Amino acid sequence: MCGRYTLRTSSTQLAENFQLLREHPLQPRYNIAPTQPVAAVRLAGSSRELSLLHWGLIPSWSKDLKRVARMIDARAETIATKPSFRSAFRHRRYLIPADGYYE
Repeated sequence: MCGRYTLRTSSTQLAENFQLLREHPLQPRYNIAPTQPVAAVRLAGSSRELSLLHWGLIPSWSKDLKRVARMIDARAETIATKPSFRSAFRHRRYLIPADGYYE
C-alpha cells in the first residue's frame, strides 16, 4: 500500500457502496497518512459497519507505540508467514475505502 491516500466519497455513497446499516459522518480528507485514524469497513456479525481505526500495526510481541509508523506495509509474498503480520492477516481483515493513492 502507498504511504498516503485520499477519501472524498460522501458518507451516503459509502453506506450504499458497502451496504452499511448506518452512515458514519465523514469529512473529505485529501492527505491521509500513517498513524492517523482511518475509515475502515469491517464485519459486525452478519452485517458491515464503518469504523475509525488507527493506521499502523503494533505486533503482538511489541509494546512500543513508536514502531507503529514503521509497520504500515507488508509484502504480499510474505504477509501470511512473517510474525509481524501473520495473526492480523488471518484474523483481522478490513476494507479501506479510498479515492486515490499516492507516494
